[in-house]
Amino acid sequence: MSAPTGDKILIRELRVRAIIGVHPWERRIPQLLLLDLDLSVDIKAAAATEDLSHTVDYAAVSERLTHYIQLEKFHLIETLAERCAALVLAEFAVQTVTFRVSKPEAVPSARTVSVEIVRQRDD
Repeated sequence: MSAPTGDKILIRELRVRAIIGVHPWERRIPQLLLLDLDLSVDIKAAAATEDLSHTVDYAAVSERLTHYIQLEKFHLIETLAERCAALVLAEFAVQTVTFRVSKPEAVPSARTVSVEIVRQRDD
């Protein structure tokens, strides 16, 4: 499903607790991550038919990413972003994904630190 009209499904602040980081304490204590996704997908057929099979099931995307991130133990949020974007493109009918992962309290004087990437199916 391409999205020639610029249609998107947006997922904002999906909360996942996972082991992530390079410091010894980060390797023991699950930390909060916030995920934001923009999924480029043509929603015309789904809107016309109200048939979920004509769009991307955002609940399934959220569940799959949560499970994947909790099973892995990433060191860098850059790696997490890259692998999650690849997973979405491989498993769901999405042409382009903008994926942002934020790690609140990663830096004491900042509300959050984030990495954002944009990947397309043909990358």
